[in-house]
Amino acid sequence: MNAFDGSGSSGQGEADGRRPWARFSSWLECVCVVAFDLELGQAIETPTQVNVSRSPRSLSHVIYVRVFPGCIGDTQFSFRMRQSVGRRHSRPREVVYNRDAPAVLQSETSHFYGYVYFRQIKDVSVKRGYFQKSLVLVSRLPFVQLFYSMLHIIAPEFFDKSEPCLETGHVVVMSAMCVLRQSLTVVDVFHAVCNEIDQWPFLSAGLTFHLPLVGVVLQVRIPCQKDKAGSPVRAAVKENVLPTPTLLPSVHELDLFRCFQSVLIHLQMLWELTLLGEPVVVMAPSPTVSSETVLALISSISPLKFFCDFRPYFTIHDCEFREFTTRTQAPPNVILGVTNPFFIKTFHSWPHVLRLGDTKMTGHVPKQLKVKKVSKLKTLDTKPGVFTAYKSFLLKDKVLIKRMLKGIQRRRPSEVQSAILRRHFLELTQSFIIPLERYMASLMPLQRSVTPWKTPPQVRPFNQDEFMSMLEHGGPQLTSALRGDWTGLYRKFFKSPNFDGWYRQRHGEMTRKLECLHLEVICAADLLAWTRDKSEVEIVDLVLKLREKLMKARSQQLQVRDDILNTLDSLITSIMQSLSKDLQHVLNAQQDAHHVG
Repeated sequence: MNAFDGSGSSGQGEADGRRPWARFSSWLECVCVVAFDLELGQAIETPTQVNVSRSPRSLSHVIYVRVFPGCIGDTQFSFRMRQSVGRRHSRPREVVYNRDAPAVLQSETSHFYGYVYFRQIKDVSVKRGYFQKSLVLVSRLPFVQLFYSMLHIIAPEFFDKSEPCLETGHVVVMSAMCVLRQSLTVVDVFHAVCNEIDQWPFLSAGLTFHLPLVGVVLQVRIPCQKDKAGSPVRAAVKENVLPTPTLLPSVHELDLFRCFQSVLIHLQMLWELTLLGEPVVVMAPSPTVSSETVLALISSISPLKFFCDFRPYFTIHDCEFREFTTRTQAPPNVILGVTNPFFIKTFHSWPHVLRLGDTKMTGHVPKQLKVKKVSKLKTLDTKPGVFTAYKSFLLKDKVLIKRMLKGIQRRRPSEVQSAILRRHFLELTQSFIIPLERYMASLMPLQRSVTPWKTPPQVRPFNQDEFMSMLEHGGPQLTSALRGDWTGLYRKFFKSPNFDGWYRQRHGEMTRKLECLHLEVICAADLLAWTRDKSEVEIVDLVLKLREKLMKARSQQLQVRDDILNTLDSLITSIMQSLSKDLQHVLNAQQDAHHVG
């Protein structure tokens, strides 16, 4: 298979492949280099390489408010922002990817992620006395580790070399087919990097990719919903790759231990606050700590998707600043990461504030933050702490806390500590979700109730009281050793946006499954025999309904075998042949008009 053939379903693959920068857009929205100009302020130094006409205002806003945090040295962080011109229509490949990918890794439709590598160092040759520049990757994908790794690779090409040096020096740009060595300007390097990304395969879940980038090949695997332990790994590229690939263990998982080392005794409470979509402010000493802590909180409830809003790095210049800080209504269901001390005064009325100190790994047991009243959060010199009046529904997991603290004393590697935390959160979330999943499965109509002669049956509505009655014999206590008020936690969860989002997603999946089953029984039925004693009006009505189902199956990328769709298409053609020539002409003209539209 060609290393960059972008395998996928042929129809939508060809349509996507014809778009300019189609492969680039599968991974990124745009790349830009932003510098600080004494007269102009923040300005794009290098042109964005990809069409961002969907939201040019959003892009300029990114550049203005977030990419210059003011930290000395090199800083990597991320942010998330709302698209300014409403939701856009997903492309066919994105629909397929979101269908196959785990919920927590799906592409956003109404938000952008920004990944930033910022450098600020003293430079006497500059009027202002400081060299300030940011490299920004904008994407709809939450692949924080992949994009951080990319920034770490390509940022030196823009920061470590001045433009005159680049004009006379050499830059190695590698692709799967050849190695080019030539004299390049900064703009040339920028275009070369973007062109190289545009040679990557199209994004797809369940595949292992080898992604060449400025002389390095990153090996990454994009998880799939159907992943199982021991399942074979499918590759999107040839096995013979030069140079030897750099393996990224995950495209999105952070160092949870580094993020949570000062709040180990409060992990249970933080998990509940995230699960319930409570308003939380994370006040951190740097954008790096702010953004990573917010993303760590979001990931703690994986595989459940966090359906509330969250902003890893939020500033007073954000468009939603007034919306999130108004005192005329209750705080919104959002997790905000901030660094500006001004926010201490602004958010003192919020119910949950996590103020962090330095998170450097010292090798010693870090001082654990204390729970304090929110009223204590008043002055700029407020010490770190967890400011909340929240009472956890579940008891603390003392075994986990002891294990983590003992791991610090024994100098257990941070990667191992993080793996322990990730396993704990996964098991805890699964224990909570399994009863909900089991109950949802009971709402699915029986397969024998799906017949070709009626519309598909509907999923039964979710009855909270009925679910609660099942908890006594089939609740989380079967899979979790944690004790506490699980019933109270579920009742609170039912009122949260996370439950609403989870229910809508599962209901949609089940409805699509019923549509697929309905298509299968239609194709298995003898519809031609049914039409023999029917009037032309009834037959035309049947043709229109079958066409509508076929179009819906293809437009929504239902997981139906190709042979089922082909059978249905042939069935429609056969049924139409029983109609008069005039009616056949009208129906064909109507279909042609729809395709043109």
